[in-house]
Amino acid sequence: MSPVLDTAFVSPRDREEVVRHAVWESLVAVDIDHRPPVEEISVRIGLGAVGPMRFCSARASAVTVRRTERLARQDEEPAVFLGLQVAGTSLVVQNGRECVLKPGQLAVYESISPYTLLFDNGVDHHFLRFPRSSLALPDRLLRETGAVAIGADNPVAPLAFGYFSQLAVTDALHQGGLADAVVEPSVEFLRAVLTTQYGNSSRTKGPLEATLGLRITQFMREHLADADLSAARIAAAHGISVRHLYAVLARSGISLGDWIRARRLAECRRELAGPAGRRRTIAAVGRSWGFVNATHFSKVFKRTYGMSPREWRDQNRAGEADD
Repeated sequence: MSPVLDTAFVSPRDREEVVRHAVWESLVAVDIDHRPPVEEISVRIGLGAVGPMRFCSARASAVTVRRTERLARQDEEPAVFLGLQVAGTSLVVQNGRECVLKPGQLAVYESISPYTLLFDNGVDHHFLRFPRSSLALPDRLLRETGAVAIGADNPVAPLAFGYFSQLAVTDALHQGGLADAVVEPSVEFLRAVLTTQYGNSSRTKGPLEATLGLRITQFMREHLADADLSAARIAAAHGISVRHLYAVLARSGISLGDWIRARRLAECRRELAGPAGRRRTIAAVGRSWGFVNATHFSKVFKRTYGMSPREWRDQNRAGEADD
């Protein structure tokens, strides 16, 4: 996600108000207490939205954020916030409970009750807002999973941390048809995290299955360059059989081999057209994206794009020379 606010370009006397206005307008009404003096305040945030979900990725100097009783009473659309701790630590306090978040951990808290977020050593955090109604979870479950550090002891949490972190910062997922496609699975994935944390397996099975296809494709993107990316490896990583894997992909219209090959070729094509591709051999570029056989790589590249990898690279060199 590209930053839309950087206080380095804001006059020191205006920084507190500019940050407050951005957060209130895009995410939630809160009191923000910056620890450093105004001339040392540093805030860099990116903001985005996908359907009813809203995102804020922030790096900032030390700050305390408070959702007061008065602000909570004014909430017109109750929301559940998901906080992802990228680096450092933070403290979440709500409903008489508090938790320290370490890197890779996440926590939820609600807009309808006062809360405090303490970032004593600075902020490196993703904030995601979901309409409370979209989760359709019991009040008790939300209360008992709120302000709890959710980490590796929850088997779904590490998957969720990676997924929601990418969702928060990937501009391409916030636009057009892709945005529409990720809304429901994202809601279901958060439901899976919370129901797993709550220990209700009957509520967890549905959300996990509903998001399985999305989690599988995300895993394949992350491991696209691995030469050993296979159906068996993908299935094992998600605790399912190879047969189940193929059934899930088929429901999304995905042929596993074609999907992997097409995206690997696209990455090779992109790299060969750029400076990095000119510094490496064509075989090395192919190997770096899982094509271990150089002859096979050249054949499938030409069959897909109508020219050999060398011709494609030379064509892009010629274009630079013309400039």
